[in-house]
Amino acid sequence: SQLVESGGGLVQPGGSLSLSCEASGLTLDNYAIGWFRQVPGKEREGVLCIGSSGEVLHYLDSVKGRFTISRDDAKNMMYLQMNSLEPEDTAVYHCAVASGLRCPRNYYALNFWGEGTLVAVSS
Repeated sequence: SQLVESGGGLVQPGGSLSLSCEASGLTLDNYAIGWFRQVPGKEREGVLCIGSSGEVLHYLDSVKGRFTISRDDAKNMMYLQMNSLEPEDTAVYHCAVASGLRCPRNYYALNFWGEGTLVAVSS
């Protein structure tokens, strides 16, 4: 099983990026799925999760109104649309899968993840 992220890059403050995550070897519609981010040397931060029924859980208040998570189970893909990016959003972003259908309250329960894609927000 594998998760592969894409879409990261360098963007100016206020800009947008759209991240994608392709799953292989597992069927995403059996799981809640989400994104977390990590700055090297720091603890990971949960960002967003979407359950199998489409319910969304924000792990990070600072992304409310700016980031949107979505899933396309027919394509076995998940997405993270990021708008109004800030330098504080700079991190490696990982897509991840939970072991159940609903989003876990603790994002550490997103226990299978990809290698990540780097998002750098800088002028």
